[in-house]
Amino acid sequence: MQSEELIVIAQYNSYTEAIMAKSLIESAGIYAELRNLYMSTTYGGAIPMELMVRYQDAEQAKELLEPHL
Repeated sequence: MQSEELIVIAQYNSYTEAIMAKSLIESAGIYAELRNLYMSTTYGGAIPMELMVRYQDAEQAKELLEPHL
């Protein structure tokens, strides 16, 4: 179902930045996940962390992150 599909809206090499972005999105009531969190920290950022939200929330989430990019 497309409404439950998660899409990547941002990538981070910094754990701190990724967690802060995820917290910002979640504080607006939007479900968010970080993909590659452990791989990225294990391999020193060689694999970026990906911030993912539901398809229908993507535009709102991007707007929330825009001032912080």
